[in-house]
Amino acid sequence: MSEIRADFLAAARVAADLLHNDAVAAAWTEPSALPKFSVGGLAGHLAFQILAIPRILAQPVPSEPVIPLLEHYQRVAWVNAGIDDQINVSIRAGGEQEAAEGPAELAAQVDSMLDRLSDGLAAEPNRPVRIAFWGPWSLTLDDMLLARTMELVVHSDDLAVSVGSAPPEFPSGPFEGVIDLLSRLAVVRHGQAAVVRALSRRERAPDTIVAF
Repeated sequence: MSEIRADFLAAARVAADLLHNDAVAAAWTEPSALPKFSVGGLAGHLAFQILAIPRILAQPVPSEPVIPLLEHYQRVAWVNAGIDDQINVSIRAGGEQEAAEGPAELAAQVDSMLDRLSDGLAAEPNRPVRIAFWGPWSLTLDDMLLARTMELVVHSDDLAVSVGSAPPEFPSGPFEGVIDLLSRLAVVRHGQAAVVRALSRRERAPDTIVAF
């Protein structure tokens, strides 16, 4: 199994454990740390990063051109969209739909899917894949899984904060891969000097180097 796929599965297991947290179930209908996202909807969005993989792989190999992952983030609509723009409304609705059967059922679905992916993901070719709302392009499977790993790490923190739990700790493999991706995205958005200064020079650090 490739390192990226092993890292995705490792991150997914951490997220799956968080979905079993009693605090998540207790706060299911409450607002989350993300504007206009309930805790349940955010949990559903987190689970989607795992549950969507077989759906994506079940689609025919797309004819849209394959682009690099950093270019994907320069193109995809949600990066610069407002909170009430249709793409973000759709993302929130999708999270609520995933969570519709409640916390116990969502956690059980994720556990079952992880068992399935642990057995089958290694054999999948690194072929083009896509999600329809991205736009007219594709990613390689491994790049798509790296993107999903980033979502798992970031939204696990969002969910933990939302319910007053300690942020989960991820294994070094997925964590380092996500930090590398976020750092490269921050350089694209803010430039090399801003990122170097933020990480090394308190007196010259910019206000933010947030990747999105």
